[in-house]
Order: sequence, then C-alpha cells, then structure tokens
Amino acid sequence: MPIKIAALDDASRPAWDRFVKETCPDASFFHLAGWKDVVEGVYRQRCHYLYAERDGAVVGVLPLVNIRSRVFGNRLISNAFTIGGGVAAVEEEARAALDAEAIRLMRDTGAASIEYRRSQHHGGEGGWTAKSDIYANFSRPIEPGEEECLKQIPRKQRAVVRKALDAAILTDEIDTTPNRFFPLYAFSMRNMGTPVFGRKFFERLMIQFAGSCDCLTVLHQGKPVSSVLNFYFRDAVMPYYTGCLPEARDLGANDFMYWRLMRRASERGFGTFDFGRSKFGTGPFSFKKNWGFEPSPITHEYLTADSAPPAEINPLNPKYRLFISLWRRLPLGLANMLGPVVVREIG
Repeated sequence: MPIKIAALDDASRPAWDRFVKETCPDASFFHLAGWKDVVEGVYRQRCHYLYAERDGAVVGVLPLVNIRSRVFGNRLISNAFTIGGGVAAVEEEARAALDAEAIRLMRDTGAASIEYRRSQHHGGEGGWTAKSDIYANFSRPIEPGEEECLKQIPRKQRAVVRKALDAAILTDEIDTTPNRFFPLYAFSMRNMGTPVFGRKFFERLMIQFAGSCDCLTVLHQGKPVSSVLNFYFRDAVMPYYTGCLPEARDLGANDFMYWRLMRRASERGFGTFDFGRSKFGTGPFSFKKNWGFEPSPITHEYLTADSAPPAEINPLNPKYRLFISLWRRLPLGLANMLGPVVVREIG
C-alpha cells in the first residue's frame, strides 16, 4: 500500500501516541500529540502535526509549529517550545514523504526556513544544513542500589551530595502543580537574562501530561529553595525546567534535588536519568560533566527557502548580549509579564 500523509485529528491521536511511545525508537516525549494542545492553547501559534500512514498503520510523525514573529520572521519548527523534534519514522519512504510535506508547507505558509531540533538524517544533503556545535545532551543509566548510584558521581561532586544528605536539613516533596516551582524558576531565568515561559504554560503542561510530569521541590526549614519540573517517558526521567534561590548553592540544594530525583525515579522503576541539553561552554554544561555525565552533541537541521544560512536565534549569538544584560535588570514582575510575549516570538 502507498504512503499517505494526513494531519493529526482527534480520531488519530491514540494511534499517533502509541507510535511515539511504543513503536518508533527515534520518537521522543516532544513528539507526543499533547504538545499541540499546549502550544495552540497558550501561545496561539498554528501547529501542523503530520503523520505518515501505510495500510492503516502510522509509520512516521512530524510535529511542526509555524512561528510567525515580527522580530524573528516566519519559521516552521519541529518541535517549537521544546528541545526535540524532527521526523520520527520507521520507514525511509515515510521519512521522505514527511520531509516533502514540510517543504510544501514552507512554500504555502511563506516560511523562511524549516528547523528540525535533534535530527541528523539528511547528512547535509538536499540543501539541508546541520549544526552540532551549540548543544549537547547528557544521559546515563541509574544504578538501582543507593551506594552504587552514589559511586556514579565523581568524588568532588559526590562529597557535596553526601554533605547535604548528612546535614539532614533539606527535605523534598513531589508537586503536581507548578505553584511552588514557578517563582523559583522565574527568579532564576530573570537572573540569567532569559525570558520565562509563563505560569499559564506550566499549568497547561502539567494538566496535559498528568501522570508523566511532576515537580520535585526541595525545602529548607519549610521554605522552597529549589525545584525541578520533570517529564517521564519510556524508561527515563527527564529533569527539564529548574529554578532556585541564591542560598540553594551553599545548602547544596540543587545537588540534593537531583540526587533525590534519581532515587525516587529508580524506586518507581525508571532506569535512565536524562539530564537534558546544555550549551557548550556554559555553567550547566560543566555542572552535568561534574556529575559524571558525558556530553553527546545534538544536531539541529535547517532548510532555508532562499538557501541562505539559517538564522542564529540563540543566547550565544553576540547580537543578543545587550538584550540579555538589560533583561537581568528588569523588575521580576515585569520580566514575568513580558517573558511569555518574547517566548511566543522565539518558539
């Protein structure tokens, strides 16, 4: 039977998510159909969630978001507002058909480019550009035994974890709402010069992925000092968004937080700790290395309508240094109000 390309609808959602969760090794949490509801519901950017079907079975998916911005232009991103995406397929014919449909959409929408986040199947051919020098991912198995798990952490960082454990002044709790997480996250993002996603985004996210998303919050004398929002997919726990107060460093709260997340995840039967991506040469990159995780470069692929180099829309671009410096000085309330407006434009 020939390959057919169709758009996600309510009837095809169960088959789409089964394919992502159970069938396709290349699919990720960021390919799930629920992201369409979150993005369209919160940011009002149009989504084109495409799937390839053969003989009634899904054989490939491609979640695309059409980001229309007066500042950054008109772009198709897979998957916008996340760190994953691209075509996930079990047949090369399905992959090629979804690529072709994405290119047709680029023409029809007037988009200047297509961006696949975390993809490397084009090999620089067909006009596609690959970049692997900005981000790296960090992931490794979780040892089921507590002592073995501690030994996975290099000596210096392990000492910080042990000190926090021995002090016995920190506790951790699991939240199913972002109420305690968001103020810590927003404070940290403003201090880094990074616009926040907004409270509404996290509220919608945790409702949409209930059962596969939670927050672990660390408390000192009953006060939240650090928190991390996590996704759970297949065998992995993925700490994704995080935030903390300045005193968290002296308390070892962040190290305690990730340690407790590892242990809680292991107790629930998860065997992989996916520490997520970080930019080369940054503090988070070094922190994950210090925990004994090895970086694996992430490849982004781009196709531009005019064959020009893809736009460099990331904080490492020198043209954004002034913006970052100014954002750090904003009052927190103003940064929280403006952040979602800027994020909507970036994708």
